Amino acid sequence: MRRKLTLVVGALLGTLTAGPLVVAPSTAVPTSARPSAAAPATFTHPGVLVGAAQLDLARAKVNSGAQPWKSAFDAMTASKYASLSRTPTPRAIVECGSYSDPNYGCTDEREDALAAYTLSLAWYITRDSKYADKAIQIMDAWSATIKDHTNSNAPLQTGWAGSSWPRAAEIIRYTYTGWPKDRIDRFAGMLRNVYLPKVVNGSQSNGNWELSMMEAAVGISVFLEDKASYDKAIAKFRARVPAYIYLKSDGDLPKTAPGSGLNTRDKIIKYWQGQSAFVDGLTQETCRDFTHTGYGLSAISHIAETSRLQGQDLYPEVADRLRHALGFQATYELGTAPPSWLCGGSIKRGLGPVTEVGYNALHNRMHHEMTNTQKLTERQRPAGSNNLFVGWETLTHAENPS
Repeated sequence: MRRKLTLVVGALLGTLTAGPLVVAPSTAVPTSARPSAAAPATFTHPGVLVGAAQLDLARAKVNSGAQPWKSAFDAMTASKYASLSRTPTPRAIVECGSYSDPNYGCTDEREDALAAYTLSLAWYITRDSKYADKAIQIMDAWSATIKDHTNSNAPLQTGWAGSSWPRAAEIIRYTYTGWPKDRIDRFAGMLRNVYLPKVVNGSQSNGNWELSMMEAAVGISVFLEDKASYDKAIAKFRARVPAYIYLKSDGDLPKTAPGSGLNTRDKIIKYWQGQSAFVDGLTQETCRDFTHTGYGLSAISHIAETSRLQGQDLYPEVADRLRHALGFQATYELGTAPPSWLCGGSIKRGLGPVTEVGYNALHNRMHHEMTNTQKLTERQRPAGSNNLFVGWETLTHAENPS
């Protein structure tokens, strides 16, 4: 029988400070209140990261010239990902080693998937069919070609590309009539047979790997209307988030993911990049670098956003961890010098354009004060792309409470 999560007053667990974070009342959901199944009775489309109401609001804002949406749209359409002269470069076998070495199709695949998503957004905003047709051309080229991902980074590569493909496909399939059914079916087969098996079982490599893989699995499951794989991915997500972001209520040590084998203090500290002092919002990869941390936080936000669109809002469950993590990283990304107890006093900044989705949900919808996250989010606008799986989130999520 599950035990209810006990919230422990932070002051009883130590005096370490995480910087000038503004604390809002807890929104954690007791474990016993969490439903075991997550898949909706009927899936909502488009419903991967962005929904119809969000897209309509973004379109209205751009068409009226409102900021920051207009500048975000202009930046997007000026990017290489929105080019109507793009030629897709599919490969039957995408081989990606550690840090994409070797890189046989890795960059090509990620960028083509991100381009398909970019073009689908451009289609929706402009209603210019040339953008939709180009997105379809890219998706068709890959669905006719790719058979597998190989080498050590195959799970991560599959997760990154597999996060962008269903976003694009959802928008095109449900808002444009020019994608033939046989090509839709072939694309669905690609997602089911090439991508889903590589990601849905997760990874014990590290947090950002598994979170990115679950983002892909959730998005693919929505497009395929596959309730079993959706439930499996959400279950892994719910177990991974507490193991990725620390809260004082966890106790002296961070939680661990099922099957991780992290059964001693020394193993946990090593897994957390040698960090032995734990405070609200610290992540498993904070002391590695902020770039990889940003990948994990982005995937958490994206999965929560998709779950909300599908009728089961997981933001209340992850809100405390996500808002603390965004605020903690934002504090130092903005230039605050790290204390000696944090990563030995040395951090690697570079969080990336990953705060818009979480900030919009937690601040604009749930009304948490997020001073440092707000400052960083507004400073980075218009948020562009990380050239992997994040793109144009000022356009889709800035001040968007839909």
